[in-house]
Amino acid sequence: MARWCAGQGWPVHPLAPGRKTPARNCPTCRERHHEAADCPCIPAGRWCHGFHAATTEPARIDTWWGAEPTLGVGVACGPADLVVIDVDAHQAPPPDRDRLLPGIPIDARVDLRGLATGFDTLALLAAYRGRPDPAEDEGTLRVRTPSGGLHVWYRAAGPRLRSSAGSSGRVALAWQVDVRAVGGYVVAPGTATEAGEYRPIGSVRTPAPLPQWLEAELVRTGHRVEDGSQPPAPPRRARPAAASGRGRPGAGPGGATRLLEPLLAEVADCAAAPRGTGFSEKLNRAAYTAGGLAAAGHLDEAAARELLNEAAGRARPRQPVRNRKIIADAMAAGAARPLHPKGRS
Repeated sequence: MARWCAGQGWPVHPLAPGRKTPARNCPTCRERHHEAADCPCIPAGRWCHGFHAATTEPARIDTWWGAEPTLGVGVACGPADLVVIDVDAHQAPPPDRDRLLPGIPIDARVDLRGLATGFDTLALLAAYRGRPDPAEDEGTLRVRTPSGGLHVWYRAAGPRLRSSAGSSGRVALAWQVDVRAVGGYVVAPGTATEAGEYRPIGSVRTPAPLPQWLEAELVRTGHRVEDGSQPPAPPRRARPAAASGRGRPGAGPGGATRLLEPLLAEVADCAAAPRGTGFSEKLNRAAYTAGGLAAAGHLDEAAARELLNEAAGRARPRQPVRNRKIIADAMAAGAARPLHPKGRS
């Protein structure tokens, strides 16, 4: 599958065996904190820093997956010019109607009973615009996720677009609808995890061009990458240059990972006992930190939310709705205070 994706022009990187998250950095890079651009492993042909190491080179791909055939396959969306609409199927009480479709007021007379997943909000957005529902688009690659969600793959042809999470209070297309684009990755079809397989549906195996109306919605909701390379940092209040965090040791993906990983481990360790572990407090602290790091541009928000949901699911698998609410609320609170690995704004 890795070779097939690379043949489509999509850079790939390893995912941890049985997981949907990137394979861990090498031991040296876990201890020596640095920017992905400064990592010696990547130019040497080793993977580190997740999608930053993604490649289409056949020899490198054969080396990686030849050594560890159980690795999953992730696709770096930005370099592949992909925009993937990630529709969640988690049944959950919806937020206030003004948060369902950011920037679109929903009249109080609209009956929202039964609305519970991203499939509902994406269909609602399409209906408001008088367009076909992307979840039903049989002309493009669609991949069913193990949780019952859906990845709708499109090829970007216009402005570069950034990733986002559907629970974000800052940049979102719709509630429970994530966007995988610049600054993010997507699990390749055919990849198997402990939860199940990412299974293509229908007969189409290649992405169609992103519909113009959907591109316009993404631009409207703040997904456009203005500088054409990296996602812009979210707007925040001005502060003195000395507090900007630039040049601090530990800033960037390495420092962010170092700060978040032990908090995620504390959440996952709560699986040892059904109560009395301070699970809610630990999950809230981890999600708040992730929200601040994402707001400061050090983490991909969608990827961070996946890590939080995975850790929470391992510890408290029978309360997914409550877990997601804690994560969404804490990440939103953390986003209000962008956090740099060596200091807070």
